[in-house]
Amino acid sequence: MTAEAKTDGKGAVRRALASLAIFAVLTALLFLAAPDGLYPWIKAFHVIAVISWMAGMLYLPRLFVYHSQTSAGSAESETFKVMERRLLRLIINPAMIATWMFGLWLAWKGFGFSGGWLHAKIAAVVVLSGVHGYFSRAVRLFAADRNVKPARHWRMVNEVPTVLMIVIVILVIVKPF
Repeated sequence: MTAEAKTDGKGAVRRALASLAIFAVLTALLFLAAPDGLYPWIKAFHVIAVISWMAGMLYLPRLFVYHSQTSAGSAESETFKVMERRLLRLIINPAMIATWMFGLWLAWKGFGFSGGWLHAKIAAVVVLSGVHGYFSRAVRLFAADRNVKPARHWRMVNEVPTVLMIVIVILVIVKPF
């Protein structure tokens, strides 16, 4: 990796951290300024976080498909390592944390943690978080040039977040039980 690439990476990290800090401050101000009118804001932030998390969860295994088809130590492999690490650290991880924070607040404030659909949704989100952990481990294995899974595996795994997303959306919108 060139010195210029390392510098660009540090700048990206600083910008991401600054954005997260601004987001946290604005969220805290919302809590202080309008606690009674906070529900729609938290719901909006939850949806934004979910969209961000899902975008990363759908894209990361696609990167794994392409990465698994490169030679260890090649320029392409090194590029994929940077892309995977940044996607995970700067988008997927913060989005998952925000999704959980806002989602739990909504479940408590809006529904008192009651309802079979809500329990099923939380269970599906726990499974999605487990898939997130599996992807995090894969990023570390790819970074160490120790991936042993073929591209076909990553193509199949790429569908798991999609199926979970469909289940979660149906549970939230339809509330079947």
